[in-house]
Amino acid sequence: MVLTLDENRRIVGIRGDKEHPATSGYVCIKGLQSPQAHNCSGRLLHPLKRGPDGSFHRIALDQALDEIAARLQTIIERDGPQAVAAFRGTQSGLNSTAYRILPDFLAAIGSPSFFSTMTVDQSAKWVCIERLGAWGAGRHPFHSSDVLLIFGGNPLVSISTVGFDPLNVSRQMKAAKARGMKLIVIDPRRTETARHADLFLQPYPGEDPAIAGGMLRIILEQGWQDSDFCTRYVDDLHALYRALQPLSSEYVERRAGLARGDLYKAARLFAHDCKRGAAISGTGPDMSSHSNLAEHLIESLNVICGRYARAGDAVPNPGVLSPRRRRVARVIGPRRSWEKGYRSRVGGVGMLFGEMMAGILADEILIPSKGQIKALLVDGGNPVNALPDQIKTVQALRALELLVTIDPVMTNTVRLSHYVIAPKLQYERADLPTTKDYETVFFHVPFSQYTPEIVKPPPGSEVVDDWYVFWAIAKRLGRTITYDGVPLNMSTSPTTDDLLAILTRNSQVPLEEIKRYPGGKIFETKPQIVEHGGDATSRFALFPADVAEELDDYLTQPFDGTPRAISSGRLFSHRLSVRRLREVSNTMYHDLPAIRRLRPNNPAWMNPADMHRLGLKPGNRVMLVSDHGRVAAIVQPDAAVRTGVVSMSHGWGALPEDGADPAEVGSAINLLISTERDCEAINAMPRQSAIPVAIVPLP
Repeated sequence: MVLTLDENRRIVGIRGDKEHPATSGYVCIKGLQSPQAHNCSGRLLHPLKRGPDGSFHRIALDQALDEIAARLQTIIERDGPQAVAAFRGTQSGLNSTAYRILPDFLAAIGSPSFFSTMTVDQSAKWVCIERLGAWGAGRHPFHSSDVLLIFGGNPLVSISTVGFDPLNVSRQMKAAKARGMKLIVIDPRRTETARHADLFLQPYPGEDPAIAGGMLRIILEQGWQDSDFCTRYVDDLHALYRALQPLSSEYVERRAGLARGDLYKAARLFAHDCKRGAAISGTGPDMSSHSNLAEHLIESLNVICGRYARAGDAVPNPGVLSPRRRRVARVIGPRRSWEKGYRSRVGGVGMLFGEMMAGILADEILIPSKGQIKALLVDGGNPVNALPDQIKTVQALRALELLVTIDPVMTNTVRLSHYVIAPKLQYERADLPTTKDYETVFFHVPFSQYTPEIVKPPPGSEVVDDWYVFWAIAKRLGRTITYDGVPLNMSTSPTTDDLLAILTRNSQVPLEEIKRYPGGKIFETKPQIVEHGGDATSRFALFPADVAEELDDYLTQPFDGTPRAISSGRLFSHRLSVRRLREVSNTMYHDLPAIRRLRPNNPAWMNPADMHRLGLKPGNRVMLVSDHGRVAAIVQPDAAVRTGVVSMSHGWGALPEDGADPAEVGSAINLLISTERDCEAINAMPRQSAIPVAIVPLP
């Protein structure tokens, strides 16, 4: 980005940097709203404390931190450290120093109670890695692939689909198509990405297990698999093939609502006609029921076709911020980590990659017993709008003895908080473009960029870096934070640059070298080649017992070849499918004036034919009814949505008791979602897409 500042170092203009080595000036609409985000009247600029009547008043930062620490100390001494929990939201996840501080703060006080948006989004990917196994050298790189198969992802809008280059997504798509890459998109809506597809399949939502399983069956039946790779690295291939026999093309096409022959075309194009390129997925399959099964079968397409980098292949991005790690052509065997270590009080659910499952957070707060969560620290997130079962979530947050939220705007979660800390925004702090953990996942070239503190916070404000809040509380509690493996000085506050230096202490390119290129740089790192796996014996677990159980359960679900679906014994006429919006990111940016003009709410998009049958016109109000709850919504036509489907975005709406107009604030579709049924066993992931609903027109 190129910023224009006034004499007070406030942003007055912003545009993409056409000279940027990685993006060539590409920006998204959200980034262009940074001047409004920094300067708008609704931004929180001081710590706040909520009074008994629910109103907020200013409080000095040190006093707020003193009171928070004192209340935490009481809870820890009385109920144990696990009674203190933290929730990391998207804003924190996009802040390099904040991303690491939250789990390290909890470790300092001895609490395992760490939650994030990951486990209400795509935690099926974590389950898949731990249950199927992973390949040490990664999948075929995007830039050398001749095919890309996308299940329920729309990278041209979401930008963040793993496996698709996010640096100027439009340019990357055009370049891939120009070099001849074939694109297969499977989605209930003809998305912006699907418009570029060589083959587009438009199924009913929630039927990804049938489609991926049916493709696997065809590939194995036709002998299109990579037999040498399977012989060397894959277990249970024949057991999986036998179990997939019910998924004939006729069955899958009827169950998923596909045109005759589409399944075979997709399998042939992916496995026979093309030899390099992966199957990837987005929130579509990972937020629907049977999400763990869907993700397992999708990745199994890569396994049986051997769509992984091999010994001697060049590694396109060895990394910049991270230490160089070996890329070895071998299987990292299943670890099934959720079966070991700490388990939740509620449901005995294990942890994944150091996190507890957000689907049980409300129950962990509400259900009494030893270890019940009494305090929650939220950094850059809005659980009221992000978590399923909004009524239960609100009840839980109100039951807390202490709720502290770090957020720049008055979100619904902030409104329920006892204390609110106002953070610096992105151009007011030093930062890097991503954490070292994810740079090689998201960036397909060794790109990095250091951005210093550029903009002054508004005059008279009392905003701080997110990390400072946790450092200051730990200091008051007499605890030492070991930050990314390095104990912090708890007497004198570090700077943000100090923390970035810790995070990059083992980087392949020194931080000082990165700073020499203020416009960013694609670094000429030492070339890296995938190494031979040697005598490694680990193998992919293609069909473990719990996958077999999930497949059996999926196959027993009733269907009639239409979008109608039965849930809790009731028949519903439509299925509600999740979608991303270009103008917002989850629960963020909704209140910015320019965004409100473009996107004042999250409509219930429907095919015009469905609207005509129900006698609905654009802008009409309807009640969406599930087996768990109901929510009012505004309908709008979208011919790209298949009939029988309602397409909506999560993260909107007011508090349940507000009675707000959905035209003004949108609709909280988490009111339709239960955390007590239709959840995945391993990760407590609720059904948040492909929700069976009825549509009731309102006056």
